[in-house]
Amino acid sequence: MSENPRVSVVTGGALGIGGAISRRLAAGGDLVILNDIDPDAADRTRVDIETAGGRCVTVIGDIVEDGTVEGVCAAAEGRVDVLVNNVGDFRPAAPSFQDSTPEQWQRLYELNLLHVLKLTHALLPSMIERCTGSIVNNSTVEAFRGIPQHPVYSAYNAGVSAFTRSLAVAVGRHGVRVNAIAPDLANTEQTPVEWMRRGYDEGLEHTWVPLARFGEPDDYAAVVAFLASDDARFVTGHTIPVDGGTLAASGWFARADDQGWTNRPHRA
Repeated sequence: MSENPRVSVVTGGALGIGGAISRRLAAGGDLVILNDIDPDAADRTRVDIETAGGRCVTVIGDIVEDGTVEGVCAAAEGRVDVLVNNVGDFRPAAPSFQDSTPEQWQRLYELNLLHVLKLTHALLPSMIERCTGSIVNNSTVEAFRGIPQHPVYSAYNAGVSAFTRSLAVAVGRHGVRVNAIAPDLANTEQTPVEWMRRGYDEGLEHTWVPLARFGEPDDYAAVVAFLASDDARFVTGHTIPVDGGTLAASGWFARADDQGWTNRPHRA
């Protein structure tokens, strides 16, 4: 392992997609600065990384808080090569927009957009000074299609993708690339397969996911690792859907009886 490894910051880096990102970047030789609000989960992931021969430093705290941002910056010691703004959540949720509250909107803003602005603002100057860096944000496919029960969540993630595009244009000449992924249907602790099925018959995933399965955390981590790597050296300003084809399908579903496709509600 290099004596001067690449330094990668991953927010929400303990579980689910974030945990897979932390493990994959560490396996590639990066020193991972893992931020998470859950100290036990963060410690378990750190131990996994170190047991596998990697390097990891944990910074515990809610990344929307200024003190946590300062802690991440201190751990980085003035150098960050890769920043993965992974934190995001559709909760707190409400049955509909009209049932939601300004307090919920504020928390969703903090979780999905504000922390991206805060941490990027704090770490970007060191990237510009060194004329190198890669930022990868976590948006969602729901930023590109309607999601009736979570319009506020969708709006803030659309902001993440817009921020990604605009910042990429602004900082490209300084050697800094900015991209994002847009996940869908991830089998994680937060959204396990059993929850996503919610009564639908097992084996019918092909009717709504063209690749006929739900995504596993490493499916997303692999794309993040690519975007952070030199293989993506001429890629910037893009949000890459990582969704098994659901966004491409755009509302088309395979019929449960396998007799073609439908874009209308259909009884099996």
